[in-house]
Amino acid sequence: MSNRIIKKVAVLGSGVMGSRIACHFAGIGLQVLLLDIVPKDATDSKDPISRNKIVNDSLNNAVKSNPSPLYHKDALKKIRTGNFDDNMKDIAGCDWVIEVVVERLDIKRSVYEKVEQFRKPGTLITSNTSGIPIHLLKEGRSDDFKKHFCGTHFFNPPRYLRLLEIIPTPETDPSVIDFLMHYGDLYLGKTTVLCKDTPAFIANRIGVYGIMSIFGLLDKLKMNIDEVEALTGPVIGRPKSATFRTADVVGIDTLVKVANGVHDNCPDDEAKDIFKIPAWLDKMVSSNWLGDKTGQGFFKKIKGTGGQSEILTLDLNSFEYKPRVKAKFATVEAAKPVEDLNQRLKMLCAGQDKAGEFYRHFHYGLFSYISHRIPEISDELYRLDDAMMAGFGWEIGAFESWDVLGVEKTVKAMKESGYKVAPWVDEMLAKGFSSFYKIENGKRFCYDPAGKNYNPLPGGDAFIVMSNFQDKTIWKNDSCRLYDLGDDVLGFQWFTKMGSIGGDVLSGIQTAIDKAEKNYKGLVIANEGPNFSAGANVGLIFMLAIEQEYDELDMAVRLFQNTTMRARYSSIPVVVAPHGLALGGACELSLHSDKCCPAAETYTGLVELGVGLIPGGGGTKEFALRASDEMHHDEPETITLKNRFFTIATAKVGTSAYEGFDIGVYRKGHDEVVINQNRRISEAKKSVIELYDSGYVTPVPRKDIKVLGRTALGALYAGINGMWRGNYATDHDVVVAKKLAYVMCGGDLSEQSLVSEQYLLDLEREAFLSLCGEKKTLERLQSVLKGGKPVRN
Repeated sequence: MSNRIIKKVAVLGSGVMGSRIACHFAGIGLQVLLLDIVPKDATDSKDPISRNKIVNDSLNNAVKSNPSPLYHKDALKKIRTGNFDDNMKDIAGCDWVIEVVVERLDIKRSVYEKVEQFRKPGTLITSNTSGIPIHLLKEGRSDDFKKHFCGTHFFNPPRYLRLLEIIPTPETDPSVIDFLMHYGDLYLGKTTVLCKDTPAFIANRIGVYGIMSIFGLLDKLKMNIDEVEALTGPVIGRPKSATFRTADVVGIDTLVKVANGVHDNCPDDEAKDIFKIPAWLDKMVSSNWLGDKTGQGFFKKIKGTGGQSEILTLDLNSFEYKPRVKAKFATVEAAKPVEDLNQRLKMLCAGQDKAGEFYRHFHYGLFSYISHRIPEISDELYRLDDAMMAGFGWEIGAFESWDVLGVEKTVKAMKESGYKVAPWVDEMLAKGFSSFYKIENGKRFCYDPAGKNYNPLPGGDAFIVMSNFQDKTIWKNDSCRLYDLGDDVLGFQWFTKMGSIGGDVLSGIQTAIDKAEKNYKGLVIANEGPNFSAGANVGLIFMLAIEQEYDELDMAVRLFQNTTMRARYSSIPVVVAPHGLALGGACELSLHSDKCCPAAETYTGLVELGVGLIPGGGGTKEFALRASDEMHHDEPETITLKNRFFTIATAKVGTSAYEGFDIGVYRKGHDEVVINQNRRISEAKKSVIELYDSGYVTPVPRKDIKVLGRTALGALYAGINGMWRGNYATDHDVVVAKKLAYVMCGGDLSEQSLVSEQYLLDLEREAFLSLCGEKKTLERLQSVLKGGKPVRN
């Protein structure tokens, strides 16, 4: 791989994708030049504001969008805007030029003509096209351009959808391909998937097939939109947007364009008739019912009675919008409570009602299609799974699903139902290989149809999947597993709903630390579900509080505090690697680790005030401790404390790991953000080894924490009162906030004092228990348990 360094990137085209790609590159710390055309009414103007109106408006709209395309607002300073006429010359100082202009071959070629005038030799030049064949784009270009040119297809929104398809041409230098595959993974945080230059590449080819096949099942099984949406969302490990909502978000015209492209340009696709546009879909396009972009598609939002928003569903028979009807199927109702997706899929596909019939047809068709796409769109089958999980948000890949349902058993059922599989699948089974994937010694292998054997998945030690270490399980209970990750490092994870932390998990963490202290260098704590943890087990707290079991509640809080302190003061390094949600108790665990390696997409904060409590697992104590350490002689001591106090009192959440530093959860120069969440466990393991090898010493419990007593208590009470007067806080918010202030000030002390961590933990626990007896707190807890947001009472 070439020793190439990327310092500055030019993004040509500032539309929805271009502006967000620019934001993502700025978010990882690069300088970005974002260019677009000069407005027609400003071609004769010399005013840069007028000439850059298109690019500046596009970037501003992107920055204002929700969710944010930026990891941190300061990243915006790294983006410089300009236009093709005045600033194309500036690409000479860029290391990578990405073209993201409108999907027209003639326009793209005209942009490349300008690029050739100013691009320095050796600079990467790539296109974000989603539909134009890459080999057509390179025609007429210089040899150096062709050598450094390929497709780099990001998915929208680029910050959040983790797929980056790399599509080379025969002239692309292999070192360029290797570099982009590595750079996209390590620095952009992407799942980089190498694609062949075939229509729709990989993800859109498979994804649009899936949607179009479901359109066909509507008629075959006499189903409606609401029924299909109930069957094709989270229950099978797919996003909440399921099928028809996804089409509305993507744009029905875009869906039709991709489907037509595959149908017209893939004459050898055995399933090309699936891509034929149904009459009702043509009618929607001609009526301009294109989804969100036109205000209506398969769904339409209206103002209902009392001004409340109501979502209507399109009836494809009458072409009228009707109130949504919640579909219920016996198979789905039986499978929903099953947490394990693999077991759930087996139950769903075995169902004897219409839902089971739908799942069988859907999966049989999908399995047949993906088997025939090897080697047309990829030589390696794992790339199809990677693309669908990273680009379409599937929790499990298609070949992985086939493994779960049993390849041999499913192939037999498919053939009986009239579905064909590609010959290589039969050959694989004939050789005695019964699955597409297998795990050996913690490494995952994938079947190679060309070599007729198994090859290890790329990435090696960079991608540690703890579940692959089942044969190296050291200890387990009903909720947790402890694995030997090799190199004398243990890995701990748990499998509760939303990663909630209850007694099983807390005792598991303590057991893991005990075992690590005896025979290992250290411990990594991480999870592999969609989230690290949404926090403590609220249901348990509510049950004990409502039954007034205060002794048991006291024991539960002590267990939590003891566990976080055990992590802090163990004799081995404990490194936490959170991702997704890391709220409440999960945030407290992070605060007490020796080091945190959060994925960039980590949403963390002490949110207990939202349910009428204060952080009770050491979080309040830790924020008071950090406030003490941050007090400086050149500013009032109450300022630092007040900032820490209001971070908890307003339940502030960092919406990226970078914002986690801003709110004081992560420590600058100490904790480390991992852009690609697939690498976070590997990075955490490296950190454990580095801490151990550098001579890790058990920290000494703190007894020198400065608390300000009544001096600061009065100031904080005044701030709370101001929030209440401004209607930013309810009466109960005031009660909770005053308890929080009391703890963080060290109680009602007459003067500044130095106290121990245990002193603050005792205050924290007493305040937590007293709030559990408050009626308003119980109402908020009950509201959360019912699946809603905390009621503001």
